[in-house]
Amino acid sequence: MTTKGRSAAGTHGGLVAVAICCLLAVFEGFDLQAAGVAAPRLAPDLGLKPEDLGWFFSISTFGLMVGAALGGRLSDRFGRKVTLLVSVAAFGLLSIATGLAQDLNGLLVARFLTGVGLGGALPNLIAIVAESVSPKLRGRAVGFLYAGLPCGGALASLVSLAGADPSDWRIVFFVGGVGPLLAMLLAMVLLPDTPMAQVGPVGDQKSGFVEALAGEGRGLTTLLLWIAFFLALLIMYLLLSWLPSLMIGRGLSRSDAGLIQMAFNLAGAAGSVATGWLMDHRRWRTLTILGAFGASAAAMATAAAAPASLAVFLIVGAALGATVSGVQSVVYGLAPGFYPARLRGTGVGAAVVVGRLGSAAGPLLAATLIGAGGSSNQVLLALMPVIALGGLVSLLLATRPHSGD
Repeated sequence: MTTKGRSAAGTHGGLVAVAICCLLAVFEGFDLQAAGVAAPRLAPDLGLKPEDLGWFFSISTFGLMVGAALGGRLSDRFGRKVTLLVSVAAFGLLSIATGLAQDLNGLLVARFLTGVGLGGALPNLIAIVAESVSPKLRGRAVGFLYAGLPCGGALASLVSLAGADPSDWRIVFFVGGVGPLLAMLLAMVLLPDTPMAQVGPVGDQKSGFVEALAGEGRGLTTLLLWIAFFLALLIMYLLLSWLPSLMIGRGLSRSDAGLIQMAFNLAGAAGSVATGWLMDHRRWRTLTILGAFGASAAAMATAAAAPASLAVFLIVGAALGATVSGVQSVVYGLAPGFYPARLRGTGVGAAVVVGRLGSAAGPLLAATLIGAGGSSNQVLLALMPVIALGGLVSLLLATRPHSGD
């Protein structure tokens, strides 16, 4: 085969890998938001108290942290594809198990193990996409991948509207289980194997956890990346968890809040792709980071000041989704380039774990502010210094050296 032919074949394989990973990311996003959209019907059907729901929402986060740490490390040892397929099978089967649960204990066990599968899949999806395209296309490829998460969330909202009976909450988890299992079968056939020259211990190369995070002067970079992931996911999950309640607190109806949440998710997909594309242009990278964080702050301030109108908040919610997802695209797009391929799963997985701490802290921050008598406006404005710090850290990351492979 000629060099040109090999290049074309490699490009085709890379595009297939990105497409498969984006499809799997849709189901990842679906399952991440399934608990939230199912809760209004799940709670009365199973007789759950508010504190029970709190555990139901939180337990998957602990599973996500365990899964992200294990999934990233195992992918560097045994390969991206096999680790991804096992993770997808786990969260698909356990999502079905969630739909079959008959009491709180069954729900908690199923959601924790679903979280382990979800956490194991995400760092592998990021690593595969980053390694399937040239470095100059990495930002937009990761942007497309991240766009799958809010698209999956919007799909979960649509599925939750399909039934009127209280027990129809189970459908959300059945769809969230069968979908990724079918996509996994497609991935088994079409997803290229990760070249073993890139992944796993090679010769006498160090591939330990400490080497991945701090070797070759990466210690400060890893710390900054962890801060960026923590802050970015704090912002995102505060809004994912509390935006409908904050809108209802402003006087909008539940159905209005659901429409706003859908606008938030769909616009988030577009914002992720656009930001990823801009991040691939080195000359625009600093301006893109400033623009993403600046626009996010502006959207937050606008949401705090806007009148309680569905038409206004459909626009404001879309702006929030696009800009906050743009912030996610910045940090997710930066992460893979800081670690050599043989250690990338471990490095990105560790950042995802720290990000999950932020995803747990965000809803707790909002709950604390509201419990202390804060208004929805004050909750939104409290995110302004978080956005500013996240932007500063991301600008510092943009100046750090990359791995070069």
